[in-house]
Amino acid sequence: MTIKERFKIKAESLSAEIKDILKEHGSKKIGDTTLSQIYAGMRGMTGLVTETSLLDAQEGIRFRGYSIPEIQQKLPKASGGSEPLPEGLFFLMLIGDLPDEKDVQELTANWQRRSHVPNHVFDAIEALPVGTHPMTQFVIAIMALQTESQFAKKYAEGLNKKDYWDAIFDDSMNLIARLPRVAAYIYRRKYKHGDHIQPNGLLDWAGNFAHMLGYRDDTFQELMRLYMTIHADHEGGNVSAHTTHLVGSALSDPYLCLAAGMNGLAGPLHGLANQEVIKWIMEMREELKTELPSQEQIVEYVRKTLSEGKVVPGYGHAVLRKTDPRFSAQMEFGKKHLPDDPLVKTVWNIYEAVPPVLQSLGKIKNPWPNVDAHSGALLVHFGLVEYEFYTVLFGVSRSLGVLASLCWDRALGYPLERPKSVTTDSVKGWIEGKADIWGD
Repeated sequence: MTIKERFKIKAESLSAEIKDILKEHGSKKIGDTTLSQIYAGMRGMTGLVTETSLLDAQEGIRFRGYSIPEIQQKLPKASGGSEPLPEGLFFLMLIGDLPDEKDVQELTANWQRRSHVPNHVFDAIEALPVGTHPMTQFVIAIMALQTESQFAKKYAEGLNKKDYWDAIFDDSMNLIARLPRVAAYIYRRKYKHGDHIQPNGLLDWAGNFAHMLGYRDDTFQELMRLYMTIHADHEGGNVSAHTTHLVGSALSDPYLCLAAGMNGLAGPLHGLANQEVIKWIMEMREELKTELPSQEQIVEYVRKTLSEGKVVPGYGHAVLRKTDPRFSAQMEFGKKHLPDDPLVKTVWNIYEAVPPVLQSLGKIKNPWPNVDAHSGALLVHFGLVEYEFYTVLFGVSRSLGVLASLCWDRALGYPLERPKSVTTDSVKGWIEGKADIWGD
C-alpha cells in the first residue's frame, strides 16, 4: 500500500469521526466560542482588530464609518467624473478623515513620483512562459520588487521599533504606486502580444491604470475608479487581508506580506470568484443558445447547476445577509452607462431569479449577490474579456486596504500573531473530561 493510499484511509476515517463529534458536541462552548466554530474556519469568531473598515451583516462594508453610497457622494472625483477616486479612499482608510481635493491631488502626485518600476521586475515577468496565469505573474512581480524594500534594508541596519511604521509606510506607498504599471505590463504581455503602453503622468492612479491597459474610453476610466474603490477593503478577516496582516506580524516587509495576501486572493473561494461568475454565465448562454435568457430559463439552469452539486457563483457571502452594496453600486453604474448591454441585463435577470430559488432550499443564510456577481459583466462590455486577469484587477485594488492596515499594524505595535491550536485527540479528551486543553 502506498503512502498516498494509507493517507486516504486515515483521512476518511478521521473526517467521519470529526463529523460525528460535531454532530453531538459542536454546540459546546469554550468561552464564547463553539467547538463547531473552531473546526469551521473560525467562522464568526472575533479575533482581529482592523481600523480601516468594518463589515456589517445588514449594511455591508463601511470605510471608517462611511457606507459605499456615502463615499460615492463624499470622496473627490476626477475632473468631469462622477465616481470616487481611489486616492481619496486610501486617504480615508489611512488617516480616518475625509480628504479634500488638495489631499487627493497631492496623493496622486506622490504615487506618480514613486511609480518607476525597476527593469529587473519586467525581466522576472519575461522569464515566465506567456501562458502563466496572470496572478502567478503578478505575485512573482511583487516578489521581484522586494529588492526595493526600505523596511528590509533599514531593519537589517538596526531599525528602532518606534520607527518601523515609517519604513513600512514608504514601502506601502511605493508598492501601491507601482502595481498598476506591473499589472498592465502583465496584461499587455499575455493578451496584447507584448504591445506595452507607457504611463500617462497627467492621469489619476486608476485612470492611468486604464490607460496602460489600453482602454481609453472615459467611461472605462470611471469604471476603474469605481472598481478600485469598492474592492479595496473588506475588514480584516477575509483571506487576503488576514494573510497580509499575519505575515506582517512576523515583521516581514510589505512586499512579502502583499505577495502572500495575493496568493490567498488567487483562490477560487476568494478573488477568483469573479472569474467563475462570467464563465458560468457564458456556459449558460451557450447551452440555452441565447444572449439574453429569460428569468424562467435562468431558474431552470440554476436548478440544474444545484442538482449537479455545484454552487451558483457570485451568490452568498460569509458575513453579509443582504445584497452586497458593492453589487448595487455596479448595477447603478450599468444602468447609467450601458443599460442595453445583453450580458449586463442577464446579470440583472439572474439577480431577480436566483435568490428565490436559493431561499426555497431553506439552508442558505444569504441568497443575495456579492460583488463578484456583477463586476465581470461590466468589464466584458468594454472589451476586457480575459477572465483570468480579473483577479489581478481585484489585487491592485485590494492593495489599498491591506497596506493601509499594515501601516497601522506597525504604528500600533501589534505583536506576532500566534493562536493556539489543538488536536482532535485532545478535543476528544476534553469532551470526556480527561483534558484541559483550553487553559481554563
